Amino acid sequence: MAGRIMYLEKKSTLAGGAARIGRVTFSRTRSTLYYQGKTFQSLKGSGFKANYFDEATGEPYWISGPRKDGADRLYGERVPVVIDPDVAEEYWTRIRNRVWEPERLAG
Repeated sequence: MAGRIMYLEKKSTLAGGAARIGRVTFSRTRSTLYYQGKTFQSLKGSGFKANYFDEATGEPYWISGPRKDGADRLYGERVPVVIDPDVAEEYWTRIRNRVWEPERLAG
């Protein structure tokens, strides 16, 4: 399964947590996401500023499709978002609609 490029932000604090752009895969029902060996279960609308949780740790996450303008963080914090190298070119050209610059690995 090819998966989809998504924005993932750890929400264990109210302020912006560690965030990444990476490729996730889905379960058949799409209620479970998989990313870099982690399994995320949907909170089914019951989370506060989070929509998934890490099955192993219970930590809440906000996981969504990345925005074209790059303003993915909930409160607009100016904290860098790490972009996984394996999706960087596709992210910058297809999602952000920009020219790919290989040296650009952070948002």
